[in-house]
This record gives sequence, structure tokens and C-alpha cells, in this order.
Amino acid sequence: MPQSILFKNSRPAAAGYEDSPQYADGRFRNTHPRPANGPKPDARTLWNFFFNKPADSVPGQALPVQSLNAAALEAAPERSLYRLGHSTLLLKLRGGWWLTDPVFSERASPLPFAGPKRFHAPPVGLDELPPLRGVLLSHDHYDHLDRTTIRVLAPKVGIFLCPLGVGDRLAAWGVPADKIVQHDWWQGSEVDGLRFTATPAQHFSGRGLRDGNRTLWASWVIEDLQDSRPLRIFFSGDGGYFDGFAKIGRHFGPFELTLMETGAYDPHWPYVHMHPAQTLQAHQDLGGRWLLPIHNGTFSLAMHAWWDPFEQILGLSRKHGVAISTPMMGERLDLDAPHTGTPWWRACAEADGARQALIPAQS
Repeated sequence: MPQSILFKNSRPAAAGYEDSPQYADGRFRNTHPRPANGPKPDARTLWNFFFNKPADSVPGQALPVQSLNAAALEAAPERSLYRLGHSTLLLKLRGGWWLTDPVFSERASPLPFAGPKRFHAPPVGLDELPPLRGVLLSHDHYDHLDRTTIRVLAPKVGIFLCPLGVGDRLAAWGVPADKIVQHDWWQGSEVDGLRFTATPAQHFSGRGLRDGNRTLWASWVIEDLQDSRPLRIFFSGDGGYFDGFAKIGRHFGPFELTLMETGAYDPHWPYVHMHPAQTLQAHQDLGGRWLLPIHNGTFSLAMHAWWDPFEQILGLSRKHGVAISTPMMGERLDLDAPHTGTPWWRACAEADGARQALIPAQS
């Protein structure tokens, strides 16, 4: 573990981040600069993204979802995980509920009438969620930080753990300051016997045209270090593939479960979003045992088919002997004994005409 690791439960000042190694000239930056000659979106790419997406980038019918309600969650065993959509996951740890990157709105957008629209309703409504011990945030993009959701959730949340600057946004939205804890990379908090550490990611931030990289982005390490049943989970947030995964693996691994971005990839932006083969490599760099692909199945954020992330990562995992879990939205996963899940997306993909592109069923 790096000597710079700092665990604290006090809230840092909300003004000025000059002491952060990631901060310079008023903005945060990645450890590795974007390659000058690397691929990046051009005007044509952006035009196609906003106005000319392929038809198969969204499903032609409603996706299957296992509905949840307050009674089901009240009866949920310890160490339960439910995927609610995109990068929103609900975890029960040490008797408390934790939520990652909560987005419950219909669109991941600053506008209620335009922008990426959900493929499915959340498996549980905001009013059915139990009191939350905490919310874990990776960065401030609209598909990870939803203002409407945060404002509704705030009264039932004990603590918001955020990268630097993201907590300032929450405070501006009316979240009480004493509920907000902001961390730089390699800093963390201990809450109820759990340890949360903000770790590096290679990405970017911003919610408008002028606020790019004014807040930090991060992945998170979640640790329950009970002597009898230690549990380590990695939550990737968003990001491109880089050597930071191996560094995190050396300091914190192995991980029983990695929650890994697998979606919204494109040849024009590999620096900030991994392709499926890189997701698998990152999982291996981390020393992960089970891989659960996230950042897919809810919003159209790239030009690939909506089902492509599931098929690609499933095929790669089988090829390389990696244990993978693909629970349906709303389906319970036992963190002590994960199951593989089923290819629940295939019926919809086949109905959309994707039969020839699907990998053969496992024998």
C-alpha cells in the first residue's frame, strides 16, 4: 500500500485543490497525457454520434428486468449486490446499503427532452430504496451523476464519498456539507468497518462547455476486512486502459469481484473508454477473481450495438478462463458466492436481427 494512502472521515475544505498532484492550472489531469498522435473524435465522428447512430445502438423492445421493492430489499441477506442499470449498483455491506453512481432519471443528459434515453426503467423506484449508509461517486458526467436523483436521495443518505470537486457540486445542489467527504487518489475513508479508497482512473470530467476537468475522476476500492470473510471489490467508474490497474492490483489485490466498465467504446476514444479486451486485461491486472461488466445495457453512448459489450466480454472471458457474472438488472448476486448469470440480453438481440453476431451457446 502506498505511503501516501490517507484514511480520514473528516471533510476537506471545498475550496482550492493546489496540493493535489493531479491538479495544475485550475484543472485536473491524468497521470499519462493523451498521446498527441492518438485517435480522437473529429467533427464527423461527433456528427454521427449525435445525429446518425446505427439502429442497433438501442434495443427494439423493452429489456427484461427483475423488479425490486422495499420488502424484497429489507429481506435481502448480507453481502447482496443488485445491478440497477448502467453503473448504478446497490450493495449491502456490514448491514448498511451503499449505492454507486446513482442515475434514475429517464435520460443521461442536462435536458429532460433530449440526450441518451434509458433502455429500461430502474428495477426499483427511488421511493422504494432503503435508507442508504452511503453513496459512492466516480465522477460528474451525466450518466454517473444525476442531479435529480441526488436531490431526492440526499435526505436518506448518510455519507457521499466523492473525488475532489464532485462534492462541491453536491453542496451546490443542496446536499448538507456534513454528509460530503471528498478524496484525492490514494485517499480514503473508513465507515462502519468498511474501507473505501479513491484510486486512479484515466478519464475526464465536466458537465458543460466551460468546466472540463474542473473536478477529479476516480475508481474505488471497497474493502470489508473481516478476519473470517475478507472481501475486496473494485469499482472502475469510467476510463481508458492504463498501467494504473496493475498498480492498484499490487497494492490492494487480489479482488473477489471487479465491477468493470465494458461499454461506450469506440476506435476514436480508447484513451478514455476501454474496449472489451482491455477490460479483461484490466481485470487480470487487478488480480480479479470474478468479473461483472457494467456501463452497458441502459444508455446508448457509442456507435456499437447495444448488446455488443455483453457478447464481446462473455466471449473473451470464456476464451481466457475468466469467471464472469452477468446478472439481469435487478437480479441478486451473492458477493460471497457469485453466480454466472444468464445471457438475458440475447432474446432481445435476436429479435433485433443480431442472431448471426452472437457467440455460440456454451456447451
